[in-house]
Amino acid sequence: MIQALRFLAAALLAVICFCKADACTSAIVAAKASPYGRPMLWKHRDTSTIDNKVEYVAAKNGDHAYVALFNAADRRLAEAWTGFNDAGFAIMNTASYNIKDDNVSSKKMDREGFVMTIALRTCTTVDDFEQLLRSLPRPMGVEANFGVIDASGDGAFFETNNHSFRRFNLSDAPDGLLIRTNYSHSGRPDEGFGFIREKNAEDILRPYASKGAITPELLTETASRSFWHSLKNTDFASPDFKGKWVVDQDFIPRFKSTATIVIEGCLPTDGKVSPKFVADQYIMWTGLGYPPCAEIVPVRCAADGVDPDLRGTGPGGHSPMGDKVKARRAEVFPIHKGSGEHYIDMTRLVNSEGTGYLQVLVPQNLKTYERIRERRDSKLR
Repeated sequence: MIQALRFLAAALLAVICFCKADACTSAIVAAKASPYGRPMLWKHRDTSTIDNKVEYVAAKNGDHAYVALFNAADRRLAEAWTGFNDAGFAIMNTASYNIKDDNVSSKKMDREGFVMTIALRTCTTVDDFEQLLRSLPRPMGVEANFGVIDASGDGAFFETNNHSFRRFNLSDAPDGLLIRTNYSHSGRPDEGFGFIREKNAEDILRPYASKGAITPELLTETASRSFWHSLKNTDFASPDFKGKWVVDQDFIPRFKSTATIVIEGCLPTDGKVSPKFVADQYIMWTGLGYPPCAEIVPVRCAADGVDPDLRGTGPGGHSPMGDKVKARRAEVFPIHKGSGEHYIDMTRLVNSEGTGYLQVLVPQNLKTYERIRERRDSKLR
């Protein structure tokens, strides 16, 4: 723990860049809410840092090995934005904008990525993460909703500011589903962002949760690619919508969405799990880049568990897959002057010829899920 405290203290002093924190739409799903009996974390990442990568970090100095999503320019892999470790502990976050209650300057904020890196290196359980939050030096430099799960099937959101936090346990959710966007439920009422996005996610996911039918593909292939707008009561990707141009406002996928990731855990266990077990049973289903145009690639916590297309092997730490999907996004947002980036060409996603990215990629991704799930589950037989 002393090493972790030193790491964060150094991070707080060495402020290299002042990127705005993630926004995001997220959920924690209990084992009982999934037909596969495995808990899940879902992070639909929104950030101005468009280029992302996935990397494996080997164990050292007694810490855990882990895999995580990083910004492409993060050469030192100092700030993890979602990931899981070889003990089966997984974490993600969404930025919050209604629980900061101090005058800590902005240059000392946005430390969430450092905190999640420490957690991946040192935590085994949800309770471990609570103890980590209690022990970190104040101010922590965060205003966020941290979501975590572990190998026992436990899960929780921690709505956290510079000096305190409130824990929301997954076990207290009657249908086994907790959703967060960019405000904290324990924060100041009617402040923050993402209220409509949260309702969008509620509309999509709650009916499945009550039936125990939430799957990773429901999260990445439906929720992260949905153009359902709860306030307008309209699905702009439906065959009934005949227009071409749609304003990019308050959908789950946004112009600055850079990944959809589901960390699917193991069948809950009372005992400790080995790194090999985690490598065999945990999957980080990863859609890198603008989610409606993303291909799903499975990631394992192992030295060979990250596909080269996801890794930061290109110039500036870019991943080949990230650049590929970014080019597709440019087709979906083809107007590059004035306020053009706010307008979606829906015919690039859904069209009468059946060649839209949603029409082509979703069936392809569902086959990936089927193939990888069969391979994983065969190891339990």
